Amino acid sequence: MTDHQADRSQKDDAEPNCPLAYSPALMTDMYEYTMLDAALQDGTANRRSVFEVYTRHLPEGRRYGVVAGTGRLLDALEHFRLGEDDLRFLYDNRIVSPNTVRWLEGFRFHGTIRGYREGEIYFPDSPVLQVEGVFAECTLLETLILSILNYDSAVAAAASRMSTAAKGRPCMDMGGRRTNEWAAVAAARASVVGGFSGTANLLAAKTYGLKPIGTSAHCFTLLHDSERDAFQGQIDALGRSTTLLVDTYNIEEAVKTAVEVAGPELGCVRIDSGDLAEMAQRVRGELDALGATQTKITVTNDLDEYALAGLQAAPVDSYGVGTKLVTGSGAPTCAMVYKMTEREGNNGEMVPVGKRSKDKASLPGRKLAYRSYEYNLANGEHVVSGSNERLESFHTPDDMDTENLLVDYMVEGQADTRYQGHDAIMTARAHRAAQLSRLPIAAQSLMKGDPAIPTQIQVL
Repeated sequence: MTDHQADRSQKDDAEPNCPLAYSPALMTDMYEYTMLDAALQDGTANRRSVFEVYTRHLPEGRRYGVVAGTGRLLDALEHFRLGEDDLRFLYDNRIVSPNTVRWLEGFRFHGTIRGYREGEIYFPDSPVLQVEGVFAECTLLETLILSILNYDSAVAAAASRMSTAAKGRPCMDMGGRRTNEWAAVAAARASVVGGFSGTANLLAAKTYGLKPIGTSAHCFTLLHDSERDAFQGQIDALGRSTTLLVDTYNIEEAVKTAVEVAGPELGCVRIDSGDLAEMAQRVRGELDALGATQTKITVTNDLDEYALAGLQAAPVDSYGVGTKLVTGSGAPTCAMVYKMTEREGNNGEMVPVGKRSKDKASLPGRKLAYRSYEYNLANGEHVVSGSNERLESFHTPDDMDTENLLVDYMVEGQADTRYQGHDAIMTARAHRAAQLSRLPIAAQSLMKGDPAIPTQIQVL
């Protein structure tokens, strides 16, 4: 690989769909490359293999999970290649042999990926993603896949619980300052899959076409000689439809000043401290008394799904959520794993394989997955395991209302672009809402409990 090719590769990695200035092909654990190296040397690297992503359990007490990140994964796979500097790093650190370096030059993933749609609800043992190809290419994707799906799905599940608790009032992502800078971008995207309406993170808004939100912080008020001057400056710059932050000093005085400066056409006021329900009630009354009956109220300040549920009786129009969103509201990972379930044997036949480890056993064989319904209400998650031949001849019971849960994301290295970009995010957002509405009502409870529907496993 020439220096020119390496430079071009690095530039390609910075394209809008992939906010990275470095190769996703090094977002791996070292053992993925050492396994590749050993498999190339012992002749097993080109054995056809099937890997599966699933979780053995939901976070404690959660009723469901939400798949998120698959679109981001497809974006990353477009850039999953190694530049000259990357190859030199692997060689200089004796991670791989010279033969493996040569094999990795110009590497592209040419396998097939299928799984649950982004925005789909999942449960324990749901085959969220299945990756099929030769061992050499499939093993390199483990860490990248898990790091994306585990985090994005955790944020999307938290966002879904918050959106549900908000009862239709818009929720906005304001968590960028509470997590890693790249995680903030991923979280903003995942939050929209989970039902949020916008983000304060401008890179996320630009990259994924999300609604950007935000006006001013307390420092803007403190910068000015008076609160009136600050409000006037903001109105002059942003117009009367802006949101004024009213809790820097005295809220009652701030609301009065805000209406005096902006008039009854003031768009919104934000409250960021105190007893939010009580303050919102008082502010609503004051706004109405001042004639600003159409001015909306938004609240922020360490909100989570429980706080949002507790604010239902308050006259609040929207919410800004930060720390709890980007940390999965207490469940920052989904404990998803990436396990081989089938591989080619010496005779060329595909052989189901699985771990037998205590408390970590895996179900051998590739999978089908469908959900069953009665009266348009989900009553079971069904996972069917077996050889490709047996799965192709499998049919769901004629007397059962069912829905297939698997879609093809990538076939022989070619991604289905319908699952990438802004439109895919919005489709996933709508899909999550539709699928959640078809679960038993207990799924929307914030009380700890069992998964909303049971998972039934069938081995053919």
